[in-house]
Amino acid sequence: MEIKRELVTKFAEVFGPRETSHYFSPGRINLIGEHTDYNGGHVFPASITYGTYGVASPREDQKVLVYSTNFDELGVISFSLDDLSFDKNADWANYVKGMILKMKEAGFTIDHGFELLVDGTIPNGAGLSSSASLELLVGVVLEDLFQLKLDRLTLVKLGQKVENEFIGVNSGIMDQFAIGFGEKDKAILLDTNTLEYEMVPVKLDGYAIVIMNTNKRRELADSKYNERRGECEEALSRLQKELDIHSLGDLDEETFEANIHLIGDDVLVKRARHAVTENQRTLLAKQELVKGNLTAFGQLLNDSHTSLRDDYEVTGLELDTLVSAAQKQLGVLGARMTGAGFGGCAIAVVEEAAIPAFKNNVYDEYLNTVGYAPEFYVAHIGSGTTKID
Repeated sequence: MEIKRELVTKFAEVFGPRETSHYFSPGRINLIGEHTDYNGGHVFPASITYGTYGVASPREDQKVLVYSTNFDELGVISFSLDDLSFDKNADWANYVKGMILKMKEAGFTIDHGFELLVDGTIPNGAGLSSSASLELLVGVVLEDLFQLKLDRLTLVKLGQKVENEFIGVNSGIMDQFAIGFGEKDKAILLDTNTLEYEMVPVKLDGYAIVIMNTNKRRELADSKYNERRGECEEALSRLQKELDIHSLGDLDEETFEANIHLIGDDVLVKRARHAVTENQRTLLAKQELVKGNLTAFGQLLNDSHTSLRDDYEVTGLELDTLVSAAQKQLGVLGARMTGAGFGGCAIAVVEEAAIPAFKNNVYDEYLNTVGYAPEFYVAHIGSGTTKID
């Protein structure tokens, strides 16, 4: 992988000519295992070749200067290492501040400033984890510029801390983990309870993963995310009155169904049922993928969407229209929403030869139903966050 030459030119334009180091941090898709990460279940993400590029150079003073090609209108944002408090006016630079702060709190020495230009190819608001991509990018920049010795899991956990404690989004560890540990042509089966993981080869043999962006911004996603999380925690605490479990991910479907009387609330039962069944589907999906049974894998994606729509209720008109249109097309093995829901993206496993017709047909149906156009990206599974030589 190479840095785009125009980014080095842009860095020189913005900050002046100097020697620079170059970095890349991917976005991620989650093949299956949605809303299971904070329920102690399994997820099955992969890093993708869309992501965030960085060009950086050290300074000798305490100033940090950052610039994003995606937010050109904001210009250069600057802050001092002496004040790493959250500042609404700093906009996206809060992710940079947060990462510096969490690394310093963890005992790492960051004793001078730097300049950083970032360029993101992840569509903003699409739910492909642009924020975790940026957090890990900054982490690797700091690791390199300051010659820090830290293992990748520590970096991943610090990225999650930035999200949870500094930005204030109560997310699980999946995004940072997938982006930090990603490998080309492999997905990660991750047990979010223990952080044990397995790299699983993804051989799609003539099929590709198509990301379908609703182009609806996810205004509801954060509030509903916290609401769903609370509902699952309440269902778990009711089950724990008689069951020795630590998370909903500890349950199989049979045990869950035999004990739903303990929950005693229809809505909570539905929320917990999704967490339990989705975890089981994720384990099955890995098995089918390893066997090369792509048809069964596709069916599990379809079942996942049904559960997210009916039991977890996080889809909405846009995602349901996209997924239902996708599932009807020739050459499609399966499709489902991915991410928090209420907008963002869905994915479909589509025969490569059928992709042009697939895009046209789904585009038309979505536009007719929703009133504005979707976008499509063919995803390739790439490597995790890295310095580019």
